[in-house]
Amino acid sequence: MERPGAGHGEIVSGVSEAADLASGKGHHDENFPVASFLIQPRNRSAIFAFYRFARAADDIADNAQAAPDEKLALLESFRSTLIGGSDAALEASELRDVLKNRNLAPQHALDLLEAFRRDVTVRRYPTWDSLLDYCRYSAMPVGRFVLDVHGESRDTWPANDALCAALQVINHLQDCQKDYWALDRVYLPQDDMAAAGVDVSALDAATASPALRRLLQDLTRRTMTLLAIARPFARQIRDARLALEVTVIQKFAEDLCRKLVRNDPLSQRVHHTKAELVPLLVQSLARFGVTRLTPTRTLSLAEGKR
Repeated sequence: MERPGAGHGEIVSGVSEAADLASGKGHHDENFPVASFLIQPRNRSAIFAFYRFARAADDIADNAQAAPDEKLALLESFRSTLIGGSDAALEASELRDVLKNRNLAPQHALDLLEAFRRDVTVRRYPTWDSLLDYCRYSAMPVGRFVLDVHGESRDTWPANDALCAALQVINHLQDCQKDYWALDRVYLPQDDMAAAGVDVSALDAATASPALRRLLQDLTRRTMTLLAIARPFARQIRDARLALEVTVIQKFAEDLCRKLVRNDPLSQRVHHTKAELVPLLVQSLARFGVTRLTPTRTLSLAEGKR
């Protein structure tokens, strides 16, 4: 079976602006809420600035036609702009101003750029631990930034990191075929694939083989362990509106894991429909009411590893 677009298209040369590689995606296209109405209005603009920076850099790394050297050069312009070395990248310049006004360091954004550089240069992950190390740069900084914007304690970082890693892995499992077809990226750990007797050709099939289904279900269950570590997160957050948003995101993630256990992402829907979101929101509100009254217990991300 030939992948859509396989063998077609030409590498674009001479692209000099990040806007030329923009996907057109916005925050409404994401799996999980981005600075929803639950976030305090005074904090939304900073979060949206971070999102625009991340979206633009992600589009560079994920462009299927631009050459790797060109992508890396554009990502370097983002880094240079972010630390004040130039004004070449608009989204990085805007975020730099936000960080200055908020007296925040650029480290979380710089960590994200490391993940996008890896997206350009790394196509396979040998182990679960190496995948979580990628999540350390691709996902965890997003939550850490939001916490810093809200002035939350860094004691919340272990639970944040577990939730953000889980969200990233869920996305990889949902889009395992799409990532392989479009970008030749496989985020399923190579040692687990070998142990399951699965190679990348399994991702070309119209439906997942029994071996691939078992592998995806096993990885989903490990992701559910990360979500168990993240469960106290909302109770650790002082800002009630942010805590409610985290509760909603946690609930969405848990439900997506159940979908991934039941459904085949190669042939079945593993994303939420709008109709499914309403009862999940209601359940999130009920959970929020209970969790704000429950003592916290902090777990370690290491407990989510094998």
